[in-house]
Amino acid sequence: MSSLYQLICYQPILNILAFLYNSTADLGVSIILLTIIIKLVLWPLSQKAIQSQTELQAIQPKMDELKKKYANNKAELGKATMDLYKEHKINPLSSCLPLLIQLPFLFAVFRVLRAGLKSDLGLVYYFLPKPEHFQTISFGFMDLSKPVVYLAVLAGAAQFIQGKMMLAKQKKANTGQPASEDNMANIMNKQMTYMFPIMTVVFGLSLPGGLTLYWFMFTALTILQQFLVLRLNKKIIPGGQIEGEIIK
Repeated sequence: MSSLYQLICYQPILNILAFLYNSTADLGVSIILLTIIIKLVLWPLSQKAIQSQTELQAIQPKMDELKKKYANNKAELGKATMDLYKEHKINPLSSCLPLLIQLPFLFAVFRVLRAGLKSDLGLVYYFLPKPEHFQTISFGFMDLSKPVVYLAVLAGAAQFIQGKMMLAKQKKANTGQPASEDNMANIMNKQMTYMFPIMTVVFGLSLPGGLTLYWFMFTALTILQQFLVLRLNKKIIPGGQIEGEIIK
């Protein structure tokens, strides 16, 4: 583990969890509180990603028109697409970059919950009380050091709801436009709506329950944020027209 990654991501998360555990004496409650803290820190990045996705969906009908118009001219299609992005002030990478930035935090939480609670307590800051050990039995019945089936299922269900919300928004944005089932992006979005939840359950069945609890809580909070952003976002009307302003 690089010293920079340990200093910026891993050690702070370990210490926050240690502090929360000292305060609550329950690892499950501590993980839930840790998830809320991380989500609040990453809230602006997540909001930007959601807004970018809805902006891209809003201009999808116009993208389809360009693909038909320049079906035999890839160079002109690329130029027209970039002009469309500039016209609506959209950065197509802005919907992915914030999600990539979140990955180091996920990996840090994974390492903390997999081994850090046992082997890395020496990294707890000197001014914090150091737990002698973490009791992994949470809520009186759940061992978060082992895979927990129903947490894996809950995480998969939350992932499915999150995907369906964005898919429904995309369909609404395309109302009144010719069907675009041949559009690769649409096909990929539909496939991922079902594949990601399945993958989440499969991975969750092999991961410690603590990480699956984090995954479920983070996705549930993302659903809440998605709901709020979409409610406050642009109003999409037929034809790909947009009225109103995004609330930043």
